[in-house]
Amino acid sequence: MLSPVEKLLFAALVLASIWNGYWAFKKVADIIGRGQGDIDDENIDSRVWHAVVNWVTLKPTWKVRPLPTLFHAALAWGFMFYFLVNFGDVVEGFFDVKFLGTGTLGNLYRTLADYLTVASIIAVIYFLVRRFITEDKALEIRDNVKLMDKVRAGGMRRDSLIVGCFILAHVGFRFLGVSFATVLEGGYDMFQPWASTVGLLWMGMSEETLVFLEHACWWIALGLILVFIPYFPKTKHFHLIMAGVNFLVQPKRTSLGTLEPIDFDDESVEQFGAARIEDLPWKHVLDPYACIMCNRCQDACPAYVTGKELSPSALEINKRYYINANSNGLAAGEASEQTLLDFAISQPALWACTSCGACIEVCPVGNEPMFDILYMRRDQVLMQSEFPDELQTAYEGMERTGNPWKMSAADRMAWAEGLDIPTVETNPDFDILWWVGCAPAYDMRAQNTARAFAKVLKAARVNFAVLGELESCTGDAARRSGNEYLFFEMASQNIETLNEVAPKRIVATCPHCLQALGKEYCQYGGDYNVIHHTELIQELIDQGRISPNILEKGAITFHDPCYLGRHNSIYDAPRDVLDRITTDSVIELERARNSSFCCGAGGAQMWKEEEHGDEAVNMERYKECAASGASTIAVACPFCLTMLTDASKEADEGVVVKDIVELVAEGLA
Repeated sequence: MLSPVEKLLFAALVLASIWNGYWAFKKVADIIGRGQGDIDDENIDSRVWHAVVNWVTLKPTWKVRPLPTLFHAALAWGFMFYFLVNFGDVVEGFFDVKFLGTGTLGNLYRTLADYLTVASIIAVIYFLVRRFITEDKALEIRDNVKLMDKVRAGGMRRDSLIVGCFILAHVGFRFLGVSFATVLEGGYDMFQPWASTVGLLWMGMSEETLVFLEHACWWIALGLILVFIPYFPKTKHFHLIMAGVNFLVQPKRTSLGTLEPIDFDDESVEQFGAARIEDLPWKHVLDPYACIMCNRCQDACPAYVTGKELSPSALEINKRYYINANSNGLAAGEASEQTLLDFAISQPALWACTSCGACIEVCPVGNEPMFDILYMRRDQVLMQSEFPDELQTAYEGMERTGNPWKMSAADRMAWAEGLDIPTVETNPDFDILWWVGCAPAYDMRAQNTARAFAKVLKAARVNFAVLGELESCTGDAARRSGNEYLFFEMASQNIETLNEVAPKRIVATCPHCLQALGKEYCQYGGDYNVIHHTELIQELIDQGRISPNILEKGAITFHDPCYLGRHNSIYDAPRDVLDRITTDSVIELERARNSSFCCGAGGAQMWKEEEHGDEAVNMERYKECAASGASTIAVACPFCLTMLTDASKEADEGVVVKDIVELVAEGLA
């Protein structure tokens, strides 16, 4: 127990820490409040539960890097428990009691504290060794990626060193203090085996020395906490708290990548998209505080992996360092002096994003860097009129002819010549509306997919119809490239058409159409039941309406399209269909399902030149597919079909790329 003088001194230190900590945390709240939008407090009960589960179990963290995650879990759980431990130490310092008593509860508390303390020490040593001795390359960011000068000069390493040494000192001195206490209390404590074992080293010391050392360790351990509190919001260790907050306030989206619409009728809105950090939604101003700089997002990013300038991790790190450097002005409501493109990300990096969502999927703290990029693209297109020249052709095509190929709307049904495809005019009482999509209608390779699907639908005697020339591009590429107004116009036109024909169900062969029609048109009053063609095929096989023959195709692997898998969580239907039509089981790629690697066409990349890097994204994915030993790559997206077919032709290794529906059609008598 502390002396009266020690108690008075500690109380003064607590008040000083609380005072300075209050202003530090208030500044953070004021800065986050500069972001756009309001707090969504709907379904608060389920939100709290979701946040607590993710925060306590570290659920998103376990997706990759199992060994570092294990050590991170030991450290995280140790620090979570240390909220109670530090409180208990204060109680024991001020009162002559054993925190939680000497019964079962108290013994359990001390045992957990003992084991979690040792686990935390081992974990922090592992992370310090990993960063500063073995220098794990996964923690580095390439030189061609834009980083603020302070970051490039070693800011991240310094931050990691400060946080690591703080944890080691805080937990380590607390552990030593307990070891001295075990000796003073009579020797070995079976409920604190680790501290007691270390305590054996002090058995020859005098009582006065042990008391002094115990008090010194108590002061160092808790004093570090009090000194660290005002500095805490500026460190990456702040993620310990802000990760839970991030999980709590994550916006409820209809899918992983659904963008919020812009209200173009609101005349008070002067800024479309994000030019400066305060233009971002407030959740995205919060994101850098939650970032732990683990670089998992850049490991999953197809642009970074193939040598482009884009690193989602660098984006968040730059945001945090800029905020810390300009915190007083931002908290006071001053406008940022620099745009996001000045300090956070380069122009080539901005346009290298494929909007695949991998960075969001893998982030252990709920950050969404992909959306920052899409918001910045909106500013570039709608406010600055600065975007890759090639996109202008796609925009003009969508505006004038209803397709990004800029081909005549009168040719939309040319693929169906001789197939007797019913339209909504010739078959108004259809059960399923088939949304063909621009690629199957105009792209010569994807037209084979449309013809194959028509064969399947006819074989199953499905009562379907297509819109024919009434169909127009959904506008997905416009939205992902920042041209939100064009997307709004196209969505409004398509919704008007769809509401007139009132489809019971819509089937789409393109996951990008699936996303727009099923998950985004509802923002403008278009609520439709939309399924993917692999889901319908699975349904038809289950009902016995088609029975494809088993194909002798050799080994087949399946490439998960980003907008089918990560964005819409459709993983099993395509695999189930393939399992029923092939002799061998489908080869699973290393990067599959929610960890799938992008083909390189999303985010409007289909309509522009790929940014400079070490390799094309589609070739990176093709090589992985070919290395699996498969002779056929099965896809379920016309963009993936084009990208992987192009890569296969370039590699010239005889690997065939086919849409699943083409394989099903081949198996029909």
